Amino acid sequence: MKNPKKPKLTRLLTNDLETAYEEIVATYDARWEIESLFKQLKQNFPLRYFYGESASAIKIQIWVTLTANLLLMLLQKSTTRSWSFSGLATMVRIMLMYYIDVHGFLEHPEKDWEEALEKALEAPPESEQN
Repeated sequence: MKNPKKPKLTRLLTNDLETAYEEIVATYDARWEIESLFKQLKQNFPLRYFYGESASAIKIQIWVTLTANLLLMLLQKSTTRSWSFSGLATMVRIMLMYYIDVHGFLEHPEKDWEEALEKALEAPPESEQN
C-alpha cells in the first residue's frame, strides 16, 4: 500500500495572536521577495556612493537602478536561453556601448564565432612559399 503524502507542517513563532495564520505566512512570503530583490540589487548594482548629495539626486539614482533591474528581469524572461541574472547583467554591461542586437546575441552568443569558423574552413589562408 502506498504512503499518502503527508501535509507539510510549518511552525510559526509569533506574538501576534490576533492575525490569521495565513495572513502572517503571506506577509513573510512577501517580505522574502523584497529581501531577494535587495540582495539582487546589492550584487549587481552596488551603490557604493551616490553621485549627488541632495535627496532628489539620491532618489533619481535609486530609481534608475530599480528601472535597470526591471529591464534586465524582462530581458531575462524574454530570452529562451537560460542566463543567470548576474551573467546577463555582466553581458549587457559589456555590450552597452556597442551597436549590437542584444536579444539576438543573448539567444545565440556563439553565432559570430561559428560564422567566422565556417568562413575560415571554406577558404583556408594560402601559405606563402619562398
